[in-house]
Order: sequence, then C-alpha cells, then structure tokens
Amino acid sequence: MSQEKVNRYKEEKAKRKENLAKEKRNQTLVKAVGCVVALALVCWIGYSVHDMVNKPDTTPIQVDTSAMDAYLNSLDEVE
Repeated sequence: MSQEKVNRYKEEKAKRKENLAKEKRNQTLVKAVGCVVALALVCWIGYSVHDMVNKPDTTPIQVDTSAMDAYLNSLDEVE
C-alpha cells in the first residue's frame, strides 16, 4: 500500500467512532421524521373519513300541518 492509502486508513480509523455515531443519529432522525409523516397522514385520512360520515343532513324537510290547523280551528269553534 502506498503511504497515501495508509494515511487515509489511519484517518478513517481515528474518526470511525464519530462517523458511526453520526450515521446512527441520521438513521434515527430519518425514522422519526418518517413516523411523524405517517402519523400525520393517518390522522388526516381518519379526520377526512370521520368528516364524510358525520356530515349533517341538509335535505329540506316538509311538514304537513293541516291536521294541526284543523284541530286548532275546531278548538276555536268549540269555545
């Protein structure tokens, strides 16, 4: 091996512990960010489904009050 390769190997060996710690920290950070993104996606999908299922009924309602009107009119006539 040439002297340049030997020196490079010694430098890598000296910094190996730091490099491994840095790689481990980066992997942990990537996993944490991935978990946060996945959790946000699941919450968003859950909220969307919940919102679709629980939409209020906005169809117009028609009430036939003719029987009640007739009853009230008959009460007025009795008095």
